[in-house]
Amino acid sequence: MAATAASPASSCVIILSKKSLSSSPLLSRITPVSTPQFRGGRTPPFRSSSSLEGGRLVGGAIPRSRRQGVVCSSSSSSSSSSSSSTPPLPAALLFDCDGVLVDTEKDGHRISFNETFAERGLGVSWDVELYGELLKIGGGKERMTAYFNKVGWPDKAPKSEEERKDFIASLHKRKTELFMALIEKKLLPLRPGVARLIDEALAKGVKVAVCSTSNEKAVAAIVSYLLGPERAEKITIFAGDVVPRKKPDPAIYLLAANTLGVEPTSCVVVEDSAIGLAAAKAAGMKCIVTKSGK
Repeated sequence: MAATAASPASSCVIILSKKSLSSSPLLSRITPVSTPQFRGGRTPPFRSSSSLEGGRLVGGAIPRSRRQGVVCSSSSSSSSSSSSSTPPLPAALLFDCDGVLVDTEKDGHRISFNETFAERGLGVSWDVELYGELLKIGGGKERMTAYFNKVGWPDKAPKSEEERKDFIASLHKRKTELFMALIEKKLLPLRPGVARLIDEALAKGVKVAVCSTSNEKAVAAIVSYLLGPERAEKITIFAGDVVPRKKPDPAIYLLAANTLGVEPTSCVVVEDSAIGLAAAKAAGMKCIVTKSGK
């Protein structure tokens, strides 16, 4: 049976600091709570601290307006923390890629886009602030198209819509080649705690997947080169154009749940962006939001 989105109201959102993935185990004690709302394309304002107290992830990295409202425990009952029963683990742990596994955007994808633009003589360069705004658009091809539609297409770009699609695809292909060279040279390391969290999940029989709007080859390179071939064999990748609608649409997360044979409500997503959070929430999944360097 194909996975369908559960009610977004049942989603759990935990917001962590940049270092929280390397803190104590996060796989258990995750339960639905109210979802904090915020605006913008990336993550909201944080304090960079978090801790595990009495088996619950509490404290720092929570929006200031809702700091007391995001708590994860072993059941929806407030008294559950005193229970001696072992809470169920998630059936699947689904990671976004860029900004979650690796801080790739500012010094990886952005640099590769700019090198591609320079090679083609387009006279275009994306600075950090502009690129942060463009990240509100899921997908590199979609990002370039939206940018050129807004500011005007370069003189060297073709005029017809169909030719422009091919032009964007060729730019994206070259950008991916340049980005993969960075990954293969291991110039962009894994974020602290990522490998350990994945190892913990796999050891406990939790299915692990990466769900990203980035090019599939780029995501596969990150998983293979940075996580290693042993882990890569056990991780399913859903990326690029595998679904017709990208985040914030929940399609990629629903596809992952269906392919892995698990219920969306039994999945935990790790994201770093507003569009990723929206996708996970619309799929009815619990979501951990970790602050990245984007």
